[in-house]
Amino acid sequence: MNAVEIEAAISDLALQPFDAAEFPFAFLGAFGNKDTALKRLRAGNNNTSDVHGGVLLRNSIHIAVCEAGAVGKTLQALRASPATVKAKAKFILATDGQTLEAEELGSGETIAGAFPDFPNHFGFLLPLAGISTIKEIKDNPIDVRATGRLNKLYVELLRENPDWAKDERRADMNHFMARLIFCFFAEDTDIFNGEVLFTRTVDQFSDRDGSNTHEILEAIFRAMNTKIADRAAEGFRPWADQFPYVNGGLFSGSTEVPRFTRMARTYLLHAGNLNWQQINPDIFGSMIQAVADDEERGSLGMHYTSVPNILKVLNPLFLDELRAQLDAAGDNKVKLLNLRKRLARIRVFDPACGSGNFLVIAYKKMREIEAEINRRRGESHLGSEIPLTNFRGIELRDFPAEIARLALIIAEFQCDVLYRGQKDALAEFLPLDAQNWIVCGNALRLDWLSICPPTGTDVRLLADDLFGAPFNHVEIDFENEGGETYLCGNPPYKGSQGQTDDQKADLQAVFSKHTKNWKSLDYVSGWFMKAADYGTVNDAATAFVSTNSICQGRQVATLWPLIHGTGHEISFAHTSFKWANLASHNAGVTVAVVGISSRPAALRRIFSVADDGSVVVRETSHINAYLTPGANVVVEAQPEPLGKLSAMSFGSMPNDGGHLLLNVQEAETAIRVHGVNANFIRPFLGSEEFIRGKERRCIWVRDDDLALATDNDWLAQRFDGVRRQRAASGRETTNALAGQPHRFGEVRQTGNETALIVPSVSSESRTFLPVGLLPRGSIVSNLAFALYDAPLWNMALIASRLHLVWIGTVCGKMKTDFRYSNTLGWNTFPVPLLTEQNKADLTACAEDILLAREAHFPATIADLYDPETMPENLRYAHERNDEVLERIYIGRRFKNDTERLEKLFDLYTKMTTAAAKTKPAAKMKRVKKA
Repeated sequence: MNAVEIEAAISDLALQPFDAAEFPFAFLGAFGNKDTALKRLRAGNNNTSDVHGGVLLRNSIHIAVCEAGAVGKTLQALRASPATVKAKAKFILATDGQTLEAEELGSGETIAGAFPDFPNHFGFLLPLAGISTIKEIKDNPIDVRATGRLNKLYVELLRENPDWAKDERRADMNHFMARLIFCFFAEDTDIFNGEVLFTRTVDQFSDRDGSNTHEILEAIFRAMNTKIADRAAEGFRPWADQFPYVNGGLFSGSTEVPRFTRMARTYLLHAGNLNWQQINPDIFGSMIQAVADDEERGSLGMHYTSVPNILKVLNPLFLDELRAQLDAAGDNKVKLLNLRKRLARIRVFDPACGSGNFLVIAYKKMREIEAEINRRRGESHLGSEIPLTNFRGIELRDFPAEIARLALIIAEFQCDVLYRGQKDALAEFLPLDAQNWIVCGNALRLDWLSICPPTGTDVRLLADDLFGAPFNHVEIDFENEGGETYLCGNPPYKGSQGQTDDQKADLQAVFSKHTKNWKSLDYVSGWFMKAADYGTVNDAATAFVSTNSICQGRQVATLWPLIHGTGHEISFAHTSFKWANLASHNAGVTVAVVGISSRPAALRRIFSVADDGSVVVRETSHINAYLTPGANVVVEAQPEPLGKLSAMSFGSMPNDGGHLLLNVQEAETAIRVHGVNANFIRPFLGSEEFIRGKERRCIWVRDDDLALATDNDWLAQRFDGVRRQRAASGRETTNALAGQPHRFGEVRQTGNETALIVPSVSSESRTFLPVGLLPRGSIVSNLAFALYDAPLWNMALIASRLHLVWIGTVCGKMKTDFRYSNTLGWNTFPVPLLTEQNKADLTACAEDILLAREAHFPATIADLYDPETMPENLRYAHERNDEVLERIYIGRRFKNDTERLEKLFDLYTKMTTAAAKTKPAAKMKRVKKA
């Protein structure tokens, strides 16, 4: 479930007659708990509550329904309950059907109030659905409620008006929804100069069956598109004539409205009865944009961008500098005036703006600074000099583009009310300005300079006015001479494997003039490249949210030399963090914020999350493409380890058509029934077998034993199957292997070695890379890597946090999982020269890890390395391993992963430089620099 669905469910629950016996289960169901789990709780099998009338859901909540007037006493009992502690409940809740009280046990934060009002606190309770609490929603749930009401209305209208769901009418439908949103907001903020004028008019003058609702709305919309002086000739009814003239493109053009049903009219009135004065344009756009998207409606409300995350982009991009200038100005009126003039000439451009979140936040923060300037100068009465047209965007879909402009209009009005007062704000609000700088189109195909041209120039722009008539080559006279331009946003992430043909073509259009090697790049790379190209013509700084994959693995070598080639460098970065949304139990995507500029500051900042969760800020003279301090080094695959480490290779590949591979039962039958020598049947492990504990076997016959093996008819038949499969292949190399059908297609071990096995792919949720030691005789498949007869201290290196951070950076990831590479991850791993004592200490650490695992036999690697249930002795063994290794590197534990990477890249640069000096020139391995 998502936040919108949860809010709707608990709102419905609050309206139903209170049922003391059923309430706890209905409440839990509203937060997405499955019927099977609730059935077990009802039966009492899993209900371990020790409070009268209590229901206890482990790791979630302890609820109790009590007698009238006993809510406070019952909540105290829940708090003191041993069962609450034992079940690790995060919340407690008590109600008598008249009042309700709840407490989040971790923070001690509480809610209390009348029972019918508890849905107002649904944001407080969202963690029950696995959704991280978002402050804006926790404090003010109106945005989620409005989204839910409008979604129901939208779906009902499309059901009744199927023609409006077709491509040729969908834009009209979306435009109609934007008009409704404006009306709801306007009637609750005195813009319509009357209490709930819009909703009351519809309620009073439309029939209850909804049959004439469209006529009422059409008349209202026509009135708001007609100047007061021209209305006499139109003959408006008095109830329509009381609406003000709005225009600004919002009500121009067709005023046709879809037909309403009784239910659609009810949904409209329910939406209007919300208090839209509390709408927060910071987040409302993200909540509402999925309403008009068939593919996204199922995940309604998920695409939420929190203000703190937006500020991770905007603050270091330019807001921090503005605030610093404000602090430096103090009360100096000249300096304050200069800063105000600077604010008026700053343009913020989001070329993937969606519903305008970044633009709205940028506008509000700049108005905040401007208001403080006016306060210090004694000019708080002045209007704003920051024009909305300086906040520009591109959005592919029409409805989010409309909402973006509407959100900016609402933000402007709210700022005027806040800083100038309601009277002045209302006096200047209507009619709306017809200018529109939110362009609907494909950002990777449009010319950004035509939308946000160099400052101080006259340009001609042909773009659609999303609220009405088109701009027909309107000449724009800019007043931004000497102004600044900042590009920001959260472009789409699509990886190379998930891109459509059209998206591939978009990237080709962007990169074709730079390189032919672009097909492996993420879709977001197109925005970075276009921003860099844009910055060569119009001096601008850029910061985008991106999947961290563009700063990892092989994409680094493809993308970043091109960006550096335009004269841009990384000016700041926020290293990997979770960008969670409002979906239930959603882990979110791992992202980074990357800022680029052709004129970065002398000191650049790297923001990162420390191991204890705090944010660490590092200042450095350079930031490389891996988002660590240092020069623009690109890590290249190496044929052998840089340091004195054991060689790592793929395991052996059967290429056998399945004839050399067996399950356990087949292997036992071969030995017991068919008389196969047990030495010819070996354990066979790849990544899946090692991690999940799956048992497989393989036939392993060395050349010396071939005659003995072929004496066995069962083995001879298996070899014949291999021969026929290889001979029938269309590949010559496979045909050549038909002459040795007893052997794997690729053999990388004798079969008598010990092996350190390293999975080729491992879940990102694991804190440590699950390397293991296999006994002699085990065969490693080509779906894993192996070090044969390697000293055990190698395992300590691979199992370390240092190595996990390294491979996560230089190898990249498959989806969100770690993707290992021996040539790029292991062979490049920089390890200082180890003494014999160092090796002995690391060997002991590896042995401790193995012993800790053995103590929990038969638990699998997947079981043992689940971060939620990892045994404490195993966790301690790994922590000890990290401490020993990191002290070898720097004499102490690293503070966080950024510091780990900084040391690793520094050591890598030194080692590759030293290695290059010792090799002949023809064989020199160069370190690429962008």
